[in-house]
Amino acid sequence: MIIKGLVEEDFVNYKKPSMVLLMPHCNWKCGGEFCHNLPFVKAPDITIDEKQIASRYAANSITKALVFSGLEPMMDFQDVLHMIVAFREVSSDVIVIYTGYNKDEISEQIEYLQMFHKNIIMKFGRFIPGKESHFEDLLGVTLASPNQYAEKIC
Repeated sequence: MIIKGLVEEDFVNYKKPSMVLLMPHCNWKCGGEFCHNLPFVKAPDITIDEKQIASRYAANSITKALVFSGLEPMMDFQDVLHMIVAFREVSSDVIVIYTGYNKDEISEQIEYLQMFHKNIIMKFGRFIPGKESHFEDLLGVTLASPNQYAEKIC
């Protein structure tokens, strides 16, 4: 799979220590000029095997969740699925997918995830500049815009 980065131990994107995968593509639905992930666009692509990532996760006693983050994970849905399959071979821990899409825009992908996988949380909604941030209980973090929310999908 191709990623822009891997954070072995992250304490910002979920209420539990997490491994974060930074996905490589985006369609700029939020408006690229406001993207806090813009530095990753120019970062080199990293090719890494899903099983290697899963093995690194399993070897780390600190991490308790796997997070897919931006650019936009849903642009690489097949890679996300392959990673989930590899991850589920080593862990039943929470998987969090950060997406800028609204739920209705990716309903087919959500249905697919619900049929084949468990313990997945999705964060929905585009960043809207100039709006107040808010605390999201399910994730245990502050999200940048009031339209953003998380939901356990399975």
